[in-house]
Amino acid sequence: MSDKDRLLDKEAGKGPIKDIAWKDATKAPWYFGTGFIIFWMLLFFAVVIPLFYRLPAALSIEDGQTGEFIGERAYNTLNNLVNIGPKVLGTDANEVDAVLFLLNEIADITKNLLTDRYTIEIDVQKTSGAHIYSNMLEVYREAQNVVVKLSPKNSTSDSYLLLNSHYDTVLTSPGAGDDGFMVAVMLEVLRVMATTHQNFEHPIIFLFNGDEEMGLQASHGFITQHKWAANCKAVINLDAGGSGGRDILFQTGPSHSWLANYYKKSAKHPFATTLAEEIFQAGLIPSDTDYRIFVEHGNIPGVDISQFINGYVYHTKYDRTDVIPRGSIQNTGDNVLGLVKALANAPELRDIKDHEEGRAIFFDYLGLFFISYSVETGNILNYSVVGVTLLLIFISMFRMSALSSLSCCQVIQQLIITLIIQIIAFVLALVLPIIVAYYFDSFGLSLTYFSSPYLLIGLYIFPSLIGLSLPLILYCQSLQQNKLPTIYHLQLALHSWAIILSLLLLGMTSYGLRSGYFFTISIIFYTIPLIINLITTFHDRGFSWAGTVMSFQVIPYLYISSLIYTLYVALTPTNGRAGSASNPDIMTAGLTALGTLLCFGFLAPLINMFRRPSIVVFSLFLVSVVTMYLASSTKIGFPYRPKTNTERVMYQHVRRIFYEYDGTVSRDESGYLFNFQDRREEQPYAGVNLTGSVRTKSECDKHMMCGLPYFDERWVGNRFEGMWLPREEPIVPPIPVTLELLSKTVLDNNKTARFEFRLKGPQYMSLYIQPNEDDFVSISNWTFSQTYLENPPPSPLTYHIYISYGSKSPSLDFTLDLSKLNGNYEVPVLEIGASGHCLGNKGDEISQSFATTFPHYAIVVDWPSTYKRYIF
Repeated sequence: MSDKDRLLDKEAGKGPIKDIAWKDATKAPWYFGTGFIIFWMLLFFAVVIPLFYRLPAALSIEDGQTGEFIGERAYNTLNNLVNIGPKVLGTDANEVDAVLFLLNEIADITKNLLTDRYTIEIDVQKTSGAHIYSNMLEVYREAQNVVVKLSPKNSTSDSYLLLNSHYDTVLTSPGAGDDGFMVAVMLEVLRVMATTHQNFEHPIIFLFNGDEEMGLQASHGFITQHKWAANCKAVINLDAGGSGGRDILFQTGPSHSWLANYYKKSAKHPFATTLAEEIFQAGLIPSDTDYRIFVEHGNIPGVDISQFINGYVYHTKYDRTDVIPRGSIQNTGDNVLGLVKALANAPELRDIKDHEEGRAIFFDYLGLFFISYSVETGNILNYSVVGVTLLLIFISMFRMSALSSLSCCQVIQQLIITLIIQIIAFVLALVLPIIVAYYFDSFGLSLTYFSSPYLLIGLYIFPSLIGLSLPLILYCQSLQQNKLPTIYHLQLALHSWAIILSLLLLGMTSYGLRSGYFFTISIIFYTIPLIINLITTFHDRGFSWAGTVMSFQVIPYLYISSLIYTLYVALTPTNGRAGSASNPDIMTAGLTALGTLLCFGFLAPLINMFRRPSIVVFSLFLVSVVTMYLASSTKIGFPYRPKTNTERVMYQHVRRIFYEYDGTVSRDESGYLFNFQDRREEQPYAGVNLTGSVRTKSECDKHMMCGLPYFDERWVGNRFEGMWLPREEPIVPPIPVTLELLSKTVLDNNKTARFEFRLKGPQYMSLYIQPNEDDFVSISNWTFSQTYLENPPPSPLTYHIYISYGSKSPSLDFTLDLSKLNGNYEVPVLEIGASGHCLGNKGDEISQSFATTFPHYAIVVDWPSTYKRYIF
């Protein structure tokens, strides 16, 4: 009897079909199960990896057409800028050479300006100010900006488009990627816009800011003080967390979803994801950009575009031009030029407040095309997809009941059992990689994948696959009586997975997380083949339905694996500079497990189509064991490699002196203060004499801010994990810091005293100020920001004021008004720590000799500093 006849008999009311053996298709040989897994792995390497690293050919000066971004010319500009060397705030390289370079480039562009169509105005701004960053107050003096305004002559618009990047660098880094790359892109965009016949409505501000690395200071000075700042209505911020490769749009808005649509229309090589925005804004990446300054202090929307590939050389001496492909600068230049042209004509800039439309959900598909829509549209889509999916699952179960000897309630009961099995599989798939990460870290073996990313397959992906597959395999093998055909059991497993994803999607949508869109993609491309299988009756014909499912799973598999790989490429290098407090392997394991779940959630149950599926699990287990051995017992698992995957070593040569209330010195000692950049801390310092070193946490329990000169918010945040290595020979910084009490005056109310101080030292200084809370002393007024005074850092109450100078004669006078109920100021009421940092100085001969003892795979960044503790 044919399948059609059986269906007709059922429809004719001849009773339930007891013989259902016809529905169980013959399983494929066991070795096809391993091949099934290998196929999907090879698909990733054959499609995702080539598309991820695909770059356009850079246009040459000879071949380029008018109005096009010329990658060769931008690359030459970048090379000339990098040749200046490291450009740190306050150095001649940053304050003189880089500014002169930019002015010469702009002058060259001006020579070819279409004067009948455009005007160019140039301004070199020196700015001073202060803003709150993390839990400290940043005070900056004489930071520089080179600002260019390009205006069409026939324009009456007073709304400007702002384009920003920074030319300064961190200590020791030439800054080819961060952010010379984007400076060169901006100069070439300015050249094209100024020398091409075209129409644009809104003037464009090109801001080359000279102090981003020390705390986003120059951009703050521009947006709060510059004469053109008030007219800037939208910003394109260009920055870098890597060097070379494709640029990514990772922040947009806020509350202006139309910006994503302009990117969609104008970017030639789209690369973006809402997930990256939510990860960045959650603080999971130890970086910040000027974009936040423009949004918070300028109240303007915009887009944040960044380089991120090859973050291993970020902020190192290896961030050079030779690691950047020419196609990379062409890729970014095409995108930025297209976006500038589009936004310079955007009618939304005329009245930006009228176009607040909420946030956008945006993403590209393998760089081939770009999708964006509003959150409201996304919510409707998510709820609709979940509703349709659950309806189709119910129809499928009704079909199973109609063609088997089970009632609908019994099929639902089978679904519930399978759902529980899949929830167990979900948990195991997440937990097993995390357990591996935890145990590796507990034995001091974190970051084994840092230089060998393929270890992730055996360390985390395969354990996750084992957890995802094993529960269902054991369940299917335990079925004694096949009351429901195997094909239906497997379909129920897929239905269960769709239900799990639907519940997660509902939770993320209700919580306001936009990145749930990739759950939507997975569910949609399960729902479509389910519809096809129900219509064609493949649903009930052996494993025919599985072919449809697998065909449609290619689309979400490629996208999600690409998305997870993007996050891996972005996040893994940050593990080498995120500090030692957290375990990066847990995050990496969790991310890898999430990717495995989403990529194989609808595929792993299909392993049961093959005979002896346990062999697949055993194969995965065997590969995992071998990988763990290689990672833990061979050089393959050692994280660091010279030049490409270096270890970051950062420390100060410190002279610290404690002055008591009567002016006597109670402590005067020298040593090296280490701020560990990664989880392995000092363990890899082979050959370095660390005898006598102690953890700084014990000092933090005794002294204000540990009694040490922490440089910035990252040093402060990692202070409990640092190390102090004493040195017998005194360290004499070339420019010591001094704090002088100029006067102390008790005011008329006899409860307030005004202290006037003068601080002198190098170009980078910090003040730690702590009133004596035990004696009910408080700061009622001071020279600095009132906002910071009214919103103090968390307890214990220690105000951190970070001070940087673009000039070479740092001196700061300030006053503190202290209030005290009993008015007695003849006792200690205030503790101040003053630190000075001589960046760029390598210290004395002993310090220089000590620096040479670090291994060849380490990059050493060090400088002399002073810390003086005063009690007043």
